[in-house]
Amino acid sequence: MEMEDNIGGEASNSEGGIKEQDRLLPIANVGRIMKKILPPNAKISKEAKETMQECVSEFISFVTSEASVKCRKERRKTVNGDDVCWALGALGFDEFAGPLRRYLDRYREIEDRPNQEKVSANNSGSSARLNLPDRLL
Repeated sequence: MEMEDNIGGEASNSEGGIKEQDRLLPIANVGRIMKKILPPNAKISKEAKETMQECVSEFISFVTSEASVKCRKERRKTVNGDDVCWALGALGFDEFAGPLRRYLDRYREIEDRPNQEKVSANNSGSSARLNLPDRLL
């Protein structure tokens, strides 16, 4: 993807005018996720964070694009969780589609509960609330 400078000095996508900062996940968030899996004393280089930032952002765009094509074919404007699960499977990421489907189903179960039950479930933490290991979140 070719990048060029715009008047404001920020990089933009020549195809759609999207600023790089809008296209990429925040690097602080990427670094935080990376640190969770590493030993406490491990260090992560800026280059490693930037590389991972590019990769995960591209992966999200890739999956979202596939889900969006499905929605357009079905004459829908909104991509939902089911579309993302379908796209993961269609693109050969079945090992992610299954766990995401279970997460989505569990999330929907919790959302359907009365408010008081949701409050107590929310207070127990996200991984406990959805009864999934942290590695799937």
